[in-house]
Order: sequence, then C-alpha cells, then structure tokens
Amino acid sequence: MIALIDYGMGNIHSVKKALETCSAKVLVTNNPKDILLSRKIVLPGVGAFDDAMGRLEEQGLVSVIKDGIKKKKPFLGICLGMQLLFEESEEAKKKKGLSILKGRVRKFPSGDFKVPHMGWNQIKSCGRDRSILLEGVAEGADLYFCHSYYPQPKDKAIIAATTEYGLNFASFVQWENVFGVQFHPEKSQETGLKIMGNFVRLC
Repeated sequence: MIALIDYGMGNIHSVKKALETCSAKVLVTNNPKDILLSRKIVLPGVGAFDDAMGRLEEQGLVSVIKDGIKKKKPFLGICLGMQLLFEESEEAKKKKGLSILKGRVRKFPSGDFKVPHMGWNQIKSCGRDRSILLEGVAEGADLYFCHSYYPQPKDKAIIAATTEYGLNFASFVQWENVFGVQFHPEKSQETGLKIMGNFVRLC
C-alpha cells in the first residue's frame, strides 16, 4: 500500500490516478497510523511553502514523515512536496522545512525567462549511478514543470538529474530511500508514468 498524504495542498486526484495506472494500491490519507503502516509514502504539493508546512504541523504529520523515512520506507516528494524536504525556502517568511535534506529552496531570478517555469522541459541525469527511478527513461526526456522556486542541495551528490531554465537546477534528488522531483510525473504522460511505475515497483 502507498500512502498518498492529503494535507490539503496537493494535486491528489491526478497523483492517485497515475499511481493506480501503474498498478499501485493507494490510500489517500492524513491519518498518521495509516501512513506508518504503509509500505511507501508520497508527498505531493501545490502552493506556498509556509502554508504547506503549517498544515503538516497542524495535522501532526511532520514526525510521521520523518519516522517513515527513518524506517526506510521509499518516499517520493513531488514539486512542493520535494521542496519541503529541505531546510528552508526563500519563499517562506515563517516556517522552516522538514530538514530531511540539507540545502535551501531558491527563487528563479528575474530576467529573460518567464517565472513561473511552466511547461515541458528536459531532465539530464547526473551522478555516478543513474537513479533507479529513471530506468527505461530516455536521456533528455521531457517532463512537465510548474514552479517559481527550485531546490539547491548542499550535497551535490544527491542530485540525480538537472534541468536548464536560465540556470542549471536540481530537478530530481535522491538520498537513500528518499526521492524528490521538481517536475510533475502525474502530468508528464508516458515518461511520467514510467518514473512512477519504477517507484511503485521498489521493494
């Protein structure tokens, strides 16, 4: 069972449908007991960093997420759900992040590129070993993005793929059992389903 965390900030329906298309059993929940009993955890997210962290705190989900990760459950953060894994964000005025990963979330600089970064763009894998979630995904594949902020990890070794949009940013991170994607695999058609299917099949 995959626990899809519903804290009022995610594109829940599309993510659930994509996971189920990949033959996953999905439970949409904000119940800490359900999350801790699940085999895998997905944290989606759309909206503002402060609001998202506030809701996770109000619903008692911060410690649950951290406990699940400590227990080595495969964990996938999508878009804002990925950004929340870091220590802090330039967007936030009140809240710190989950601090699962070291680094901060930064805003795209104003310039020749429109912000938010919205639409299809390529990812380029990096690191010594290609991520297991990219198995069967063509190098330079296009995925769908919609964001104004991007993560800047302190440890470059956790960057599994990058994307060029005015600058080269980390669009996919991986640390032990934790995966984070800045793009929306649930909106990325066949390529996105391939990535989600690879997550579903993780032991």
